[in-house]
Amino acid sequence: MSTVRVPPVLRAAVGGVRELPVPGSTVAEVLQSLYAAHPEVRAQLVGDDGELHRFVNIYVNDEDVRLLGWLDTSVDDSDTLLILPAMAGGAR
Repeated sequence: MSTVRVPPVLRAAVGGVRELPVPGSTVAEVLQSLYAAHPEVRAQLVGDDGELHRFVNIYVNDEDVRLLGWLDTSVDDSDTLLILPAMAGGAR
């Protein structure tokens, strides 16, 4: 299983852990497995159209999947995925 690193903004949805093992041979499969185990994550990452929000960045071993094969990017057991929703806004 690959390792998914969970940023602080998503940790409450996965029980507070920083990393978790998630099965899948592509980024899409890993995400589906993650959603099945932790449905609250899906609500934070996916829009009503079923697509990832455009502000969600995903990296496999520090490589942006947008520059690889996007959700079809292959994932091995030794790989680490980082799901990083972009943060914006703040106080004036």
